[in-house]
Amino acid sequence: MGPTAAVAAVSALLIGLQIAAVHRGFQGPLHSLISDYVATPKSATLPWAGLGLALVGLTNRRRLVALGLAAGLDAVFAAERVLRGGALTLGNGPLIVLTGLAVLAGLRWSGTERRAALGAAGWGALLIVASKAADTWLRITALSRPRVLDEYAMLADHAFAQPSWLVGRVIDAAGPAPYAVLHWVYIELPVAAMVVAVYQLRNVTVDGWPRHHLMRTFVVLGLIGPLIYLLFPVVGPIYAFGAEGHGWQIANYWPHILPPAGFAPHALPFDDITPRNCMPSMHTGWALLVFIHSRGGPRWLRCGGTVWLVGTVTATLGFGYHYGVDLVAGAVLCLTVEAALRDPQRGWGVRRIGLVAGGATFLAILLLCYRYLAAAMAQLPLLFGPVILGALAVFVAAFFARPASVKLGALSTAPREASFTLGDPR
Repeated sequence: MGPTAAVAAVSALLIGLQIAAVHRGFQGPLHSLISDYVATPKSATLPWAGLGLALVGLTNRRRLVALGLAAGLDAVFAAERVLRGGALTLGNGPLIVLTGLAVLAGLRWSGTERRAALGAAGWGALLIVASKAADTWLRITALSRPRVLDEYAMLADHAFAQPSWLVGRVIDAAGPAPYAVLHWVYIELPVAAMVVAVYQLRNVTVDGWPRHHLMRTFVVLGLIGPLIYLLFPVVGPIYAFGAEGHGWQIANYWPHILPPAGFAPHALPFDDITPRNCMPSMHTGWALLVFIHSRGGPRWLRCGGTVWLVGTVTATLGFGYHYGVDLVAGAVLCLTVEAALRDPQRGWGVRRIGLVAGGATFLAILLLCYRYLAAAMAQLPLLFGPVILGALAVFVAAFFARPASVKLGALSTAPREASFTLGDPR
């Protein structure tokens, strides 16, 4: 897919989601994007993460100019907002500068300079636009799936010793400081991805674009994972079994009381606001992806990738946002998609086909077990738990058992592409 077709596809998706949002009476992605330009941005860090990606396609001088202009615009917008009694937040400046860079590169620059700038701006814009589309999709999952399968997920989690209840009690006892740190790690996952991606793409103006990098898998995961939300709608322990259910919860069990194990689960009615976004855990998948792609960097990057993975997994469980079964599915999905996209120069050999087919089959079996064998998993945890975790360990080992000639994560020095297109991962 070329750049024009990619832009057309993204535009069609945004327009379709906006029409659906207007029809159901809530803010859509285009409305939210316009607000980020001229009103109060929904996120203060996401526009800066997008601009950070865009800067890899510029020279050092242009990077400084772009950063200075974005900071100046952000200060002006923030001051005006505060003076009229609005929120003190940021995000307008980098979004405006990112758009300006794309327009300037497309109209005024040429050759390698133009390709590098447009490619980087495209990835930065895609990070922001994907977030807007995801917000709308989450609301659609709540509207289109009035019943949730949390009883099935909770029962299946007996096979993993109910990690959400266990970690939730630990976080609750730890106090506000660990909670605040984990919350920051959880919500700033796009920034962690941007840091790793910027490291991988730091030399694109000189060496050209690597054949594979974190953002390719990051985007494809964001396209595939949310589709599963409709197949297995789950809201999470803190909503279905905790105080955040707003009257729809079964009872206020989470995190201190484990619900009684009834072995006849059924779908539960729930509100039309809470997203059905637990299965699979995309935060786990994306954090694992950050970890994988940080392996080829310096020590500080490897440590950062490890901290973000551990912190994200702890937060997803300890905040009651996910069950353990969600995390297993998210990890399998991440490794399967990454196996399909990595090392494109090696082609589709037997090993790649085996990893992708095996991962897809593994994920399908997991979802079927969670849905139709949840009671059996709760009654026979010493059978299902070790079998599933053992299969996951084998799959992880197969994924990381790379050929000796290929270094994991060493992507920034890969051969340059003949050309770069925004639609590469699709």
